[in-house]
Amino acid sequence: MTDLPALKDARLELDDGIATLTLNRDDVRNALTGTHLIDDIVTVADWVNRADAVSVLVLTGAGSAFSAGGNIKDMRDRSGDFGGDVAEVENRYRRGIQRIPLAMDKIEVPVIAAVNGPAIGAGFDLANMADIRIAAESARFGETFLNLGIIPGDGGAWIMQRLIGYQRAFELTLTGRVISAEEARELGLVMEVVPDGELMGHALKLAKRIAGQPRAATRLTKRLMKSAQRMALPDFLDLCACFQGMCHNNPEHTEAVQRFLDRSSR
Repeated sequence: MTDLPALKDARLELDDGIATLTLNRDDVRNALTGTHLIDDIVTVADWVNRADAVSVLVLTGAGSAFSAGGNIKDMRDRSGDFGGDVAEVENRYRRGIQRIPLAMDKIEVPVIAAVNGPAIGAGFDLANMADIRIAAESARFGETFLNLGIIPGDGGAWIMQRLIGYQRAFELTLTGRVISAEEARELGLVMEVVPDGELMGHALKLAKRIAGQPRAATRLTKRLMKSAQRMALPDFLDLCACFQGMCHNNPEHTEAVQRFLDRSSR
């Protein structure tokens, strides 16, 4: 039995290799600032990497929103994460919300974002940190920082252009417009759009398919694909050779090969 970490503003479940993290502050539309959600997300990201029983992480929100991003009332009041002089705000970003992209980038298992409602500002960026995004029809997406006279301070300007290219990311960021789930799919930000009532079932079906793959090789494959984004081909091929040597010497490879041969002989 894998012990689950204690969380304050989110729920975590583990079932047959699939961990589901649900942001659970519907009272503030799952805002990441002014809550404990930053700590909860970072805690789960670290736990996943140490929990060999986890094959896939599904991320979603409770209530009407996936995440509204930053707490705008705190911005108005210059309180919480947004209070103080330039140096104080800088440190709060570095020690606060910027921990999320760093933690999400290090997660070794596939991450599926099941976007159940609006994903706005930092909430949009959080969804984009997942490997796969599936959206409910009611989901909305907006890189709305500039509408509030601020920049994407959580890494969104780095992340989105790597998903859909500089020009599209630039337009969404500079206009601050909110787009539908269907437009997000057309742009390549979302893989699929499904009816609201089918969202979690659809996400968990995909998660189950991935979780059925050999666990060690799945983690190595994700690490390989992330490494490919920043490595030259010769160095990348060296890493492939090393990881492949690890796979060929793992019992799960022998078991998978035998299962394949057994099926082929029927």
